[in-house]
Amino acid sequence: MASNPGYSHRDPMLKKRDDFEDILEERRTSSDLRYGLRCYTPAPYKGVTPCHSGLLKSMVLQSDQLTYVIRQISKETGKATADVQEEASAILEEMAHSLQLNTIRFFAFSLCKVFKTLFKSICVNEEGIQRLQQAIQEHPVVLLPSHRSYMDFLLMSYLLFTYDLSLPVIAAGMDFMGMKVIGEMLRMSGAFFIRRSFGGDQLYWTVFSEYVRTMLKIGYAPVEFFLEGTRSRTAKSLTPKLGLLNIAMDPFLKGEVYDVHVVPVSISYERILEETLYARELLGIPKPKESTSGLFKARKVLSEDYGSIHVYFGQPVSVRSLAEGRVNRRQFNLLPRHIPTRPGEDVQSFVSDSAYKLVRLQEENMVLKPWVLLASLLLQNHHQNQDQDQGMAVDQLTEQALWLRDISRQYGAFLHWPDHIAPSEVVSSSLSLHGGLVRLCEGRVHLAVEQAAGPSSPGEALSPVTPEEELLNRAVVLLSCASYRNQALHVFLRPALLASALHTAASSQKHEVFNSFSFLRNIFSNEFILCPGATVQDFEEACFLLVKTGVLQVTQHEVLVTESGHRTLSFLTNMLDPFLQGYQVVCRFLCEEATETLTEKQFIPAVRKFIIKHLLAGSLRYTEVLSSDLQKNSLAALLRLGAVQKIKGADQETLKVDTVMVNSLEDTLGGKLPTQKAVAARL
Repeated sequence: MASNPGYSHRDPMLKKRDDFEDILEERRTSSDLRYGLRCYTPAPYKGVTPCHSGLLKSMVLQSDQLTYVIRQISKETGKATADVQEEASAILEEMAHSLQLNTIRFFAFSLCKVFKTLFKSICVNEEGIQRLQQAIQEHPVVLLPSHRSYMDFLLMSYLLFTYDLSLPVIAAGMDFMGMKVIGEMLRMSGAFFIRRSFGGDQLYWTVFSEYVRTMLKIGYAPVEFFLEGTRSRTAKSLTPKLGLLNIAMDPFLKGEVYDVHVVPVSISYERILEETLYARELLGIPKPKESTSGLFKARKVLSEDYGSIHVYFGQPVSVRSLAEGRVNRRQFNLLPRHIPTRPGEDVQSFVSDSAYKLVRLQEENMVLKPWVLLASLLLQNHHQNQDQDQGMAVDQLTEQALWLRDISRQYGAFLHWPDHIAPSEVVSSSLSLHGGLVRLCEGRVHLAVEQAAGPSSPGEALSPVTPEEELLNRAVVLLSCASYRNQALHVFLRPALLASALHTAASSQKHEVFNSFSFLRNIFSNEFILCPGATVQDFEEACFLLVKTGVLQVTQHEVLVTESGHRTLSFLTNMLDPFLQGYQVVCRFLCEEATETLTEKQFIPAVRKFIIKHLLAGSLRYTEVLSSDLQKNSLAALLRLGAVQKIKGADQETLKVDTVMVNSLEDTLGGKLPTQKAVAARL
């Protein structure tokens, strides 16, 4: 176990972060129309006026790479070159944006009204904006915002317009094109549309990659995409998708530009507009199809208060600096640049490591609100006392929240807790903002799980509710609360893995604890953002934080818990327990109920049915294990570890379970599942 000198002394509290400014303050006192029509003169890349979107398309269609691929396809399929050229042109037509300032002005005017109604404030770090402004003028820029809400890309364009920066072109999923009017308006405000998967369509891939590469090479506009590929329904960061990042780094790797600057952007919502929609999706209740009429039906959200948004523009990251000593760019000189080649292993591993670093940077600059800490405490209290749900006394909740506030600050959390306001006021305003998830009764705070079992709208009559419906209604509230707790997971994750490792290790010997930590970290590497190959650094960071906060004493050979450390360790293990139980129950399902014909498509409905049966029987503690995200991640981990394999059949792929290995993994994860009953009913 080689030590990494210096890493263990990286104190997260020393991280300097910028101050924020509320951009809605000025908007509340001046004309929205004047704002929408104001003079907009962004400083472009290298002072060159960007070309028209029509000229951009011509450059793509005439590029050497696309011409080469069109000829190859024509040769292989026997189609006329002109026909393949026409196909490429149609793909580009469907994909390309048609950015128009008038549409941006309309959106700016409309969004002003919407934002002022929904949010108390939209806070932005102005120093980050200044750094971005400089980067846009000097280098091709890629913007990587976190993705927790539909609001994200509208918000990003709104901010860049507000600060007089070049408007971004944004990679958007094809599903938005189904929203007729809105889809076209998004296209005119800079969105370009891509299919969710390309299969082996070489022509589509070439048109798409050439389009993005051309925009970067000529500094057309900042290119914006979501590194996670899709919105996170759980408020946890998702494993990064590498396709677009590969394309964005390509012009630098091939020496076509001197550098590319990547800017991670962290968008933190105090209250997420889609919170119950996400919870329902995770429980298998399908989301409504994107449609313009659906958007107008959603207008009732305008009557609600969604608190504040914090947007933090991170330090621009130079791809040139990242690649130094990692990638030998001479390999790209061996063939003409226009001939498509698969990136070598060193490039793939470089792009993957960079993606994880960038998501970590997004996480580190996410602003946590007091409610995130309250939700964590209320969930743990609910799970421990759900037989006699007495809630928590407000005073006790406030005391625990202050304790957790201090710990999270010592762990380097970017916590927005207003110290000038009395703690009791901070807690009560947080509880009232999230009134749909909690109820106050005689000075005690309860999660609103009983209300969840009632009718879905005030005028609706009470109809008999089956135990399963009642369970799913309660699960909506619990998963919504869990999504807020998840916002803080990146802060507590490494110490929590160490706390759980101490719990499951055979002894307090350092190597035993490290092995246990390493096992848990490996199992959970589909669940959380854990950089490949950084196990030792993560272990050292966890030791450092728990020693610093007086929880552990670490000697050369042992990891010992201090007398005062038990409270913190208990909180940390409880934070990870729902995930442990989720993985255990998936293992149990695969050993007990998986048939030889089980397909990946059937897995989620079948495991959900199995979990509901056990939750209703009272043999599972955590309702959160109903989350389809947790179930998919645990299956992905088992496939990665070889405990489950995909077997290609005549019609479809089936899942083959190695029962001995899955059983062994379940035992290592903790053997018997924690249960509500004192008598631990083995699943």
